[in-house]
Amino acid sequence: MELRHLRYFRVLARTLNFTRAAELLHIAQPPLSRQIQQLEAELGVALLERGRPLKLTEAGRFFNEHASQLLEQLDRLCTDTRRMGQGSKRWLGIGFAPSTMYGALPDLIRRLRSPGDVEIGLLELITLQQLDALKSGRIDIGFGRILFDDPAIHQFVLREDPLVAALPSGHPLLAGPVSLAQLAVEPFVLYPGTPRPSYADHVLKLFAAQGLSIHVAQLANELQTAMGLVAAGIGVTLVPASVQRLHRDDIGYSALLDASATSPIVVSYRAGDQSGLLREVLAGLGHA
Repeated sequence: MELRHLRYFRVLARTLNFTRAAELLHIAQPPLSRQIQQLEAELGVALLERGRPLKLTEAGRFFNEHASQLLEQLDRLCTDTRRMGQGSKRWLGIGFAPSTMYGALPDLIRRLRSPGDVEIGLLELITLQQLDALKSGRIDIGFGRILFDDPAIHQFVLREDPLVAALPSGHPLLAGPVSLAQLAVEPFVLYPGTPRPSYADHVLKLFAAQGLSIHVAQLANELQTAMGLVAAGIGVTLVPASVQRLHRDDIGYSALLDASATSPIVVSYRAGDQSGLLREVLAGLGHA
């Protein structure tokens, strides 16, 4: 399948007339018909009901909607690439662990976007995944929760977030601050389940440091899933205090009595990366 097949089909889907579509595409009608037939043969489905009037099949409507989105994304990609090549626009890839989106990261993104000369690519990745994405060039900077020893990557702690207990609405431990010892006897929702090591291992170490272990009632791969499981009464979990901005009627939060129960926001970037935009971002984070 080639891009011209998508472009030809988009015009035909818009006009529903082979003659008119061929005129708009500046090609003869027989070649257009052959291109559409080739597209249908490759997909193995009919995209058109060839009657009078011409109609899209259900598969044709689905294909047209998504093909149009792909072509629009490609057009934006080409335009932004030209602007970057001309020096009028810069690109920054950011990887982020979900919980960091409740802290300082949204403010940083707004500041970067406000002048209009920076295109930002966002990828939801836990810290371990961010390291691979940095090395492959998919992102330029990552905001995660775990420190790793990797000579190819520089890391620093932006700040320590206090942790709070997330509990289902009506839970007796919502009456006041709680200790890790009190939480250790509760069924626990641990996240992310994979890949590891991750924030899950950080939580386990907090309990282990006090000689405690927890009963993991359920593993979840995403923060939102973990919160939904807590709301359903499956267990309790620990989240950064900034997550309390996620207001839910079916979940409550309790502060922790243990001052050591914190989670760092860890900034990661490639060692030796001298990009001007990256340097601006690091300076804005207080790490020149």
